[in-house]
Amino acid sequence: MSQKDALIAELKNEAGNTRKILVKIPQEKFAWKPHEKSMTIGRLAAHIAEIPVWVNRTLEAEEFDFASIPLVRNTYEDSVTLLQVFEEKQAAALQIASDEILGQQFVVRRGEQIAFQMPRKVMIRNFAFNHLVHHRGQLSVYLRLLDIPVPGMYGPSADER
Repeated sequence: MSQKDALIAELKNEAGNTRKILVKIPQEKFAWKPHEKSMTIGRLAAHIAEIPVWVNRTLEAEEFDFASIPLVRNTYEDSVTLLQVFEEKQAAALQIASDEILGQQFVVRRGEQIAFQMPRKVMIRNFAFNHLVHHRGQLSVYLRLLDIPVPGMYGPSADER
């Protein structure tokens, strides 16, 4: 199996898990947050929905510079739009990949300061897939605090037993 095909299979599996948790968020709770320093649940969900864009950002250029490209922190007004954004970003991810491109170096910087430099396939795993899993974990805690049943990701959750 090619590296691209392996990453696509992993992306599809993680997309299914992400979809399961995003659909659980009640629209009327989008402004809720568990702590003053926390993101709202709507902002966290929007961030999760947009993470797949990092896959193609990693493939389309040799670097990403946070100093020259402002970070946009979107929120969405409703669950339908949130899920549409996720589906669009997820569907576009990895379409331009090849094993040759996946082996090339990618740099994340802020101006002259280099934050990360690694092969694109490693960047995709770390900056997209692992990043996604991390924030889904946060979202599962938000759901638990709101007493909303948490879906299982890699097996049944306590709510599904």
